[in-house]
Order: sequence, then structure tokens, then C-alpha cells
Amino acid sequence: MNRTQIADLIVKRLREAQADAKEQYQNSSAAIGNFVVDDLLPEDLALQIHKAFPDNKDMKLKKSIREYKHVAAQMDEYDPILEEAIYAFQDERVVALVHEITGIGDLQPDEHLYAGGISAMAQDNFLNPHLDNSHDKDRDKWRVLNLLFYVTPDWQDAYGGHLELWPEGVKKPQITLHSRFNRLAVMATHQKSWHSVSPVEHAGTRQCVSNYYFSDSALTPEDRFHVTSFRGRPDQKLRDLVLQMDAKARMALRKVFKKGVRENPHVYKKDQSK
Repeated sequence: MNRTQIADLIVKRLREAQADAKEQYQNSSAAIGNFVVDDLLPEDLALQIHKAFPDNKDMKLKKSIREYKHVAAQMDEYDPILEEAIYAFQDERVVALVHEITGIGDLQPDEHLYAGGISAMAQDNFLNPHLDNSHDKDRDKWRVLNLLFYVTPDWQDAYGGHLELWPEGVKKPQITLHSRFNRLAVMATHQKSWHSVSPVEHAGTRQCVSNYYFSDSALTPEDRFHVTSFRGRPDQKLRDLVLQMDAKARMALRKVFKKGVRENPHVYKKDQSK
């Protein structure tokens, strides 16, 4: 199945769920706008995407006090259905429906998959509270939406690995959006959209297909350029101090080097000869 055919199915489901998704987003937009749509694709197709995921060892491991997970963006190295699934979310009809649900104008998907692609989180993996990098890889457009499609069957709520939103900052209680099989979760990204992934507490792997949408305009008037900035959880006071210093140091470097000290490797380089 190709990306257009998968997009046909996403469009059909989003239209069915549009009123509910819009209500979800409007009720949450004062903090971190978000909505979920369950049963996004036919179950057999969602299972096909799940089965196509590479072994964790064949993905890039990111392990530090900030995060512990496996990621990949060079999609031509993997089963073609994964690339088709990712780019189905970039179909102009899907983008238009997400615009109608969120009200965000000028939405632009990212063909380079900057920080997008696929991810896998195994037992003890985590993602600490953080703000996503405010811009695209060229620092020309603002990051405004994160689309996460979860494809691990029978993933129970008790297993962890769930998206957490911290609308009042990391010292206040978080909101949990469970990473259930065949669920699409969409969240706004802006200056105050702190979010994380809870530690995985199960001997399995939570798999996710990820996309970011960008815009020529910032989502909120308070938005300013920032690097990906991590914080500690409420019980991680020392880690929180270290991560805040880390973010300040990396931010200082980016003020000097607009494009960064080195090219971010997490992009899809479609033409490897370049």
C-alpha cells in the first residue's frame, strides 16, 4: 500500500472524528492544545506497520540523562511501508484536516523528517520533560505541531511509555495521553509545551511513527527561538539543575552558530550522493 492509499484511510477516519477532535483541541488549547484519534487505520494495516519496524539494534540509540530511546529517519534503509506511512501524514488533504481541527494556519509538513521518522522505546527507556527545538533544520520555520502514531499492539496503560503534557510547567502535575495501539496523538509545540514520555515498565517495545508540522509564524506571541531544552522530573532535583545548565550552554552556542556547531544527523537524506 502506498502513501496516497494510506492517506485516503487517514482522511476518512479524521473526517469521522473531526468534531470530537476539534472539541478536544479547543478544550485544551489554553494550555497545550492536543487531541487523540483512536482506530486511525484498519487494524491489519496498523499491524503491518508494526511488523515492519526494524530491530531496536538497527536504529540509532540516544542514551543520556535527557533521554533513552531508539530513533531513525533514513527511511530508505527500512521496509518501504514505514516510509509510506510517515509520508501519508504529509498528504495535503491530511494537513488540511489537521488545520480544520486545530485552527492553525499555514501548516507545512517536513519532507526532511527533522526529528521525525520512527522511534522505539524498550524497557527502562524514557524521555524527560522538554521543549522541542522551536524551528526546522534551517531555522526558517516554526515548529507548531507534533503528530505521533502508535503502532504496538496490546500496549497496556500499565506498561508506561506514554506521552505526558505539563501545561503548568514541570513542577505541577502532568496530563497523560496513553500510547495505545492504532492511536494518533497530536499536540501543539510552543514556548510552554513541556512534554515527556513516561519510563517504559514492560519487557516490550513501544513503537511510534512521528511527524512535525511547521509554519512561517510562531504559534504564540511569547514564542522565541530555543534549542531542545530538557528538565528533570519533580523528584529529580539534581538532574533538573544539570539539564537547565546544559540547555543554557547549548543555547549560548546556537546564538553564535545559527545552524549549530554540527549538522543535526536526524534528517532524511534522500540523495546519499550529496
